[in-house]
Amino acid sequence: MRDGGSADSAPGRDADDLAGRAAVAPLAALVEDLPEALRRQALTHSSWTERRVDSFERLAFLGDSVLGLSVAGSLYERFPDVAAGGLTKIHNQAVSGVSCAAVGRLLGVPEMLRANEPEDVTAAIPAEVLLDGERPLPEATEALIGACHVAFGFERTAAAVAAAFAPRIELASETRIDFKSALQELLARRGARVSYEVTAATGPPHRRTFEVVAIVDSERVGSGEGRSKKAAEQVAAEEALRALGG
Repeated sequence: MRDGGSADSAPGRDADDLAGRAAVAPLAALVEDLPEALRRQALTHSSWTERRVDSFERLAFLGDSVLGLSVAGSLYERFPDVAAGGLTKIHNQAVSGVSCAAVGRLLGVPEMLRANEPEDVTAAIPAEVLLDGERPLPEATEALIGACHVAFGFERTAAAVAAAFAPRIELASETRIDFKSALQELLARRGARVSYEVTAATGPPHRRTFEVVAIVDSERVGSGEGRSKKAAEQVAAEEALRALGG
């Protein structure tokens, strides 16, 4: 991006940041009030502890469901005239890994992970390395949501989660872009085609997470993950569109 474009867009970014921080404030307050042991577990990577069950994975499993139901309830109330298919598209985009990471940054999860990094575990993966990956930040954010559910119950947590993700819901409802179709149209104009490849499928059969890459001219131009192959392909296509200037 040209320097002039960056400068012109800075006030908009600042306003969005302030709005985002206001939106996450109720959830941030819950996180602040978590019992110390529970909060620490929600910020503990599996490489940081001898027992995997003491890491944030179980809480992330719980938090994923709390997040999904909280946002689904908000969508049901907010969009009474939108059919199930439209609600699903908004929901998938609003609770995606990209959205969880965005909310996590506003909550200060990267700083929390750095502060919780152990000093005496030789096999531990450094927090900075974890934060360079796609999954740890969204997972830690979900784990904190799960911890809030354990400590404060669903009703209180769901209200805070719905508020924190409200800007993401707004963005998803405004766009509702079929990224795969948009990418296909862009590439058609350039005489190219895209294919998608599943690179990983993790989790139990009832709760699979798929990782997918978008490939153009034998080059990986986007990647994404989701609870279904189609959802993961949409995220990969969105990233590919940004990479290709679409």
